[in-house]
Amino acid sequence: MQKTPTTIGSSTYQKIKRDIIFGELRPGAKLKLDSLKQRYATSPSTLRETLSRLASEGFVEAPEQRGFRVTPVSSEDLIEIGNLRVLLECHALTLSIENGDTDWEGNLVAAHHKLHLMEQKMLSGDESEKEAWKRYDWEFHLAMIEACNNRNLLSLHAIMYDKYLRYQMLVLTYRGEEAVEEHRVMFEAALARDTKAATTMLERHISSGVAHTLAAMT
Repeated sequence: MQKTPTTIGSSTYQKIKRDIIFGELRPGAKLKLDSLKQRYATSPSTLRETLSRLASEGFVEAPEQRGFRVTPVSSEDLIEIGNLRVLLECHALTLSIENGDTDWEGNLVAAHHKLHLMEQKMLSGDESEKEAWKRYDWEFHLAMIEACNNRNLLSLHAIMYDKYLRYQMLVLTYRGEEAVEEHRVMFEAALARDTKAATTMLERHISSGVAHTLAAMT
């Protein structure tokens, strides 16, 4: 999940975006400035700027200028998001494997280690740290692709990842050992500089996640 410098505006942006992604602001919910002003302790002008920014990223809608609402969800939208994530992340992973140095390898090892420990906790039945789990998942996927040396690509991918995550949080059911194994294969293939194996598993990983979420939505 993308980070920005901390100011009043960026802090409000991060809080509202987080609440949309994690379902505290439900899909389709009206976003009234008066209630948001109380909830986030900020000014109407900051809220309008924040909601306009979130609208430009697709997390908020402003239908016919009649205020704001959280963007609704649909199966079709999730499929589109999944396909775009495959396109962006597989390309970024290819570039990252080509360009990655020793520091990239070290960061990837550390990120996978943290994720794996959290996955083992989830497998044991302890789901008390779901938000931390998804943060470690994000850090692992980012660690794989951050050596692509393309900031625009990373920025677009971060938005797609957050949109994908919002759907996961709506149904939050863990895929278990299957997802753990997919992460292991991607991790080992990336370190081995096996681009084909890494990107093939990444595509399978994202597609399986989309299918799992679609099934839980019905």
